[in-house]
Amino acid sequence: MTATQDPQNTAPRAGQHNLPSYLDPNNIGPYEIFLEQVERVTPYLGKLAYWVETLKRPKRILVVDVPIHLDDGTVAHFEGYRVQHNTSRGPAKGGVRYHQDVTLSEVMALSAWMTVKNAAVNLPYGGGKGGIRIDPRKYSVGELERLTRRYTTEIGLIIGPDKDIPAPDVNTNPQTMAWMMDTYSMNVGRTATGVVTGKPVSLGGSLGRGDATGRGVFVTGAEALKKMGLPLEGARVAVQGFGNVGNAAARIFHDHGAKIVAIQDVTGTVYSSAGIDPYKAAEHLGRTGRITDLEGTEAIARDSFWDVDCDVLIPAALEKQITLDNASRIKAKLIVEGANGPTIPAADDLLAERGVVVVPDVLANAGGVTVSYFEWVQDFSSFFWTEDEINNRLDRIMREAFLSLWDVKERHGVTLRTAVYIVACTRVLEARALRGLYP
Repeated sequence: MTATQDPQNTAPRAGQHNLPSYLDPNNIGPYEIFLEQVERVTPYLGKLAYWVETLKRPKRILVVDVPIHLDDGTVAHFEGYRVQHNTSRGPAKGGVRYHQDVTLSEVMALSAWMTVKNAAVNLPYGGGKGGIRIDPRKYSVGELERLTRRYTTEIGLIIGPDKDIPAPDVNTNPQTMAWMMDTYSMNVGRTATGVVTGKPVSLGGSLGRGDATGRGVFVTGAEALKKMGLPLEGARVAVQGFGNVGNAAARIFHDHGAKIVAIQDVTGTVYSSAGIDPYKAAEHLGRTGRITDLEGTEAIARDSFWDVDCDVLIPAALEKQITLDNASRIKAKLIVEGANGPTIPAADDLLAERGVVVVPDVLANAGGVTVSYFEWVQDFSSFFWTEDEINNRLDRIMREAFLSLWDVKERHGVTLRTAVYIVACTRVLEARALRGLYP
């Protein structure tokens, strides 16, 4: 079967979409969101629907035991995962998260969204993701280093600069990537800076990587406001999650004249109709360990965040935050998804019915992987760009991707999320069809 052949029957055979045995049909988890998104886009794929099962089944799943010596001399075991969803367009690419609620279904979903994300902005990557089921707040730096090095060794047989390139995600950072790079390099007997991205600049990292995801959220959000005929200057922005992505997005929106009216993180929720200075909020959070008690703000109930009167909402925390329970209460005209999978499909439908524009995660937060791509290229060439060059290239790629995908949205009369999936899934399945099946 080649890309130019017309299959006699593009519809899947009965039972073809049965779930793999390692997923519980009664509790699929986050991967169920991705499967529903694929189902929704299938009618737009034409002949390529013949290959759609490719999208529903990860190419490779590795589950590993990660034993380490704790500081008290005991041995602890942790579950580790690395999922390569698709590599039809290039090596797998995606982050590694440390979180106590990490599951296989979650990592599968995140790797699948990476496949779509990379294809949406036309990067030469497939999708991958990794995770360890651990609450890193309960462990020392030394314990986390040993955990990272053991995990890297366990997944070392499937990662590499031309196979699968990890990066930071929830609760991991440039130091984590430095440990991963060093461990992989020691195991292969040479310095391999390109095995991970998001490294410290002194170890082959890229300038601009820290704010890249939040910057992409800003660029796509600003372009969406233009398309909607709404001003950026004075726009009221509410941010859920004040880690790397939410913090950067809040700062850049603030720097361009928008007003941050609410911030929520794991420690609480603060609100100010007059606006919150995100630089002061970050300093306060770093100094006190909490977002509450910030001067000039009032603390509000966690659930009241969804009632805040705002123009732009940025969910930049975890999955499944916007549900049927709160979607009808959201007052924002625009939602820009900084997190992965923050909106469940049913809530997506309700938001569309209400005329709320959603810039989906697989486009909005692609700034991080775009600058990771720049880092990977710089590592291979050993030639590094200035931060202005990085930001200008990032802004151009994100802006062009948004505008082309908005055109698809208008042409098909669909949501922006569906438009992204039409383009991305078409690119992935075209590659699959052209490559064929081996043997």
